[in-house]
Amino acid sequence: MAITAFRGMNPWSQFIFAAFIILVSFLLVFVLSILAVIPVIGVSGITNGLSGGNLSDPSTIALLKYFQVVQSVGLFVLPPLVIAYLYDGNIVSYLNLRQKIDTQSIILGLLAVLAAGPLVGFLGELNQQMTFPESMAGFESWMRTMEDSATEMIDRFIQVETVWGLLFNLFMIAVIPAIGEELLFRGVIQKIFTQMTKNYHWGIWISAFVFSALHMQFYGFLPRMLLGGLFGYLLVYSGSLWLPILAHFLNNAIGVLALHSEQQGSETVEAINQYSDSYGSSPGLAIVGLVLSVLLLYFLKKKSFAS
Repeated sequence: MAITAFRGMNPWSQFIFAAFIILVSFLLVFVLSILAVIPVIGVSGITNGLSGGNLSDPSTIALLKYFQVVQSVGLFVLPPLVIAYLYDGNIVSYLNLRQKIDTQSIILGLLAVLAAGPLVGFLGELNQQMTFPESMAGFESWMRTMEDSATEMIDRFIQVETVWGLLFNLFMIAVIPAIGEELLFRGVIQKIFTQMTKNYHWGIWISAFVFSALHMQFYGFLPRMLLGGLFGYLLVYSGSLWLPILAHFLNNAIGVLALHSEQQGSETVEAINQYSDSYGSSPGLAIVGLVLSVLLLYFLKKKSFAS
């Protein structure tokens, strides 16, 4: 029997209940994941691993990768499926997964993401320079510590020597986040705030703000919010969640492959990084990137709305 009690709720109630579902899903999956590994490594092994432990220990990294995948599934993949079922009954339709996208739309969308690269880099440089008054020195220190810890962990995750290790990193950092985060932030949260504000621009940017804030990496807040907004427009202008999923995957996969190649001592990547360091913070290139990205989105909108 279909569950219809949650259909027809106002957008604010939908948002509050969605947050509740996300919390319950995360806690349930997290507890189950802990119970699953207790027989293997024991309670002390889990405690040491989750506390950060020794990041040079492969077993600690393996455990952290395990919980990274679990967290992504519990926070991002399962909740939107449950929410879509409760709010609509048709998961595929609610999450905009039914609409197919043609090759031209894919090319326009992915080029828009790539074209925004200089602007993303410029905003990242500005974000890194963020400072707070002396009275907030403790808060700033906490944010820096969180940022440094996240950076160190990603660096450790990327340090693999085998093809299978690289493929798992792509799965963990590119595939799961691309699917899960787009299902939740664009498929659910953007829809709710668009209904709440009756304006898709507000829906896009509010969900992009939430998307960036929940990553808890404040020195990358602006570029991540920009990407979230860009993914939101890809959904609206294509009508399909598959396009922002592909764009999100492309963005993350490029990052994983670039870091991996850099750690392997690739001369090509080193040359690209030197170029990026020289021009990545250029306001001129950022403006060019913005213009190109907006034009590509305009062409995508015109094509999709004309068909």
